[in-house]
Amino acid sequence: MLANHVLFLDGEALVIDKPAGLPVDRPRDGSISLENHLAGLTFGFRRWPHAVHRLDRDTSGCLLLSRNPKAHARLQQAFEQGLVTKRYLAVLDGVVEGEGVIDLALSKISSAEAGWRMKGDPAGKAARTGWRVIEVKDGRSFVEFTPETGRTHQIRVHAAEALGAPVVGDPIYGSGGKHSLLHAAALTVPRAGKPPIIAVAPLPARFAEAGFTLPEGAEAATVVTEFEKPEEA
Repeated sequence: MLANHVLFLDGEALVIDKPAGLPVDRPRDGSISLENHLAGLTFGFRRWPHAVHRLDRDTSGCLLLSRNPKAHARLQQAFEQGLVTKRYLAVLDGVVEGEGVIDLALSKISSAEAGWRMKGDPAGKAARTGWRVIEVKDGRSFVEFTPETGRTHQIRVHAAEALGAPVVGDPIYGSGGKHSLLHAAALTVPRAGKPPIIAVAPLPARFAEAGFTLPEGAEAATVVTEFEKPEEA
């Protein structure tokens, strides 16, 4: 099924448009996850691809996978060095205006009653997120986020705590609901000696159903890169 969701493909990497509701890691109950689809994403290679980073279960959009161990190490290093450019789109439950940068460190907390979650904490790990409002309608805000760091639940916590408006449908930091309106819309990964990995995931139908669409021309066309199969590393 996910073979029809490929946004970028070459000899060392692929990017898929991950559907909302599909976890990257196998859940404890053994239900369907990305792992169940990896055999269909080999495209002629013997090895299964491996996720280089994570998206939350309810977040859709650009997910980068490596196609061999050497590429995996290089791509992970790009994330660790902050070289990867990411763009997210979200609908927030509340009115937000303007633009800016959220600088709010995060730490993990947990309890037997509520489980674990992230929260703003000056003593936590540094987390920075750029944001810009695209449209406000009916008490909700359509916002573009460009995270500079990649902390767990970063955008979700920054929206809820720093902007005072959680992502619509967020089951932890908001009021929950049928669908979470958070989408990893674009991803760019520079590579030494090679063209960068560039992928754009179209805005899902659930955003239009909520009354929000991108302005005409704001969403670039998706391009799947052709490649010659190299020797497996």
